[in-house]
Amino acid sequence: MTEQIIEQIYEAAFVPELWPGVLQQLCGASNCGSGALTVFSEGSAPRFVATDLVRGALESFTAQNGWQRSEAVPYVMKMPPAAFIYEADYYPADLLERDVLRKGVLAPLGLGGQIGSLVTIPTGEMSLFTFERWLHNERPSERDLAALNWHRPHLARASVIAARMGLRFAETMVLAMQSIGLPAAVLNGAGRVIKANGMLTDMPDDFIPLAHGGLAIADSAANRLFQEAIRPSVRNDPATVRSIAVPANDKRPPLVVHTLPLRRSAHDLFMGGDLLVAVTAVSASASTPSPGILSGLFDLSPAEARLAAALARGKSLAAVAAEQNIQTSTARSYLDQVFRKTGTHKQGELVALLKSVQPLRTPGA
Repeated sequence: MTEQIIEQIYEAAFVPELWPGVLQQLCGASNCGSGALTVFSEGSAPRFVATDLVRGALESFTAQNGWQRSEAVPYVMKMPPAAFIYEADYYPADLLERDVLRKGVLAPLGLGGQIGSLVTIPTGEMSLFTFERWLHNERPSERDLAALNWHRPHLARASVIAARMGLRFAETMVLAMQSIGLPAAVLNGAGRVIKANGMLTDMPDDFIPLAHGGLAIADSAANRLFQEAIRPSVRNDPATVRSIAVPANDKRPPLVVHTLPLRRSAHDLFMGGDLLVAVTAVSASASTPSPGILSGLFDLSPAEARLAAALARGKSLAAVAAEQNIQTSTARSYLDQVFRKTGTHKQGELVALLKSVQPLRTPGA
């Protein structure tokens, strides 16, 4: 069942009509009553997809400018990164008591406590995944939370595309490539390029065509991870690095290359393509990244994101361990995972990359 849900998550990235079914399956896995994906973009009203039970109520809530009136929204934008959290463990109790959405929309449907996770996307959008509990079973168990957190890296990666496309269905590959608005290429099962958009082909110093239609990253360390990610025999391995850091050079800031499997309808949409490669850029800056941005870029857990952000601020590993009240050996274990997920090998190399991570920038912007 889990593998099936993962396939459907990536399919729904390009076919938003499928999100309600995906959310419903995740409800079943986590003992929730309803679910929704809401995309927040600067300058436009929130857009959402939801399961049947709550869809009509959310449409009415949105039509009545409920998002603008909700006291919870500012808290949503500051939600801790990377993990699903139960609302009673995050929001002030008095806010929950008077929350418009909870009291006026969800409670009449028999729904109560909400589990949520915010994905901060480097290009500026934010995707919020929420799952509502039944009133008689409001507090989730550790197992319920674990079921959602296990799927979160896939949800986060798929939401990069879903948010860029505005939860709209792209009827052709050309339209889809334009809607993504990022340098991108579609690869077949053998790792050969079927189609690359102009934004990617305009980066010949970074992405190199190979014989027989192959594609490589100019940076050798990043290319090693990339070639591993697109290799058919490991493509479905959860341990495979799918968000790959490419260090800056004298012509451009650092890049992050995301690889997303194309499943079912998405496979058909992209003319039988098996893998989408999409690139986000990060701006050269001396400021340090937030844990939320790091989580969205590299699939870091909350603990890994906090440690990475602290290291980027110049703290030593021992100081971070003391600050976060964990053993140095535990901090080192987190750091090893951060190395693996970012494709870096040394603390200095990691810090140099992380200090340049900022949102709202794409190559050529």
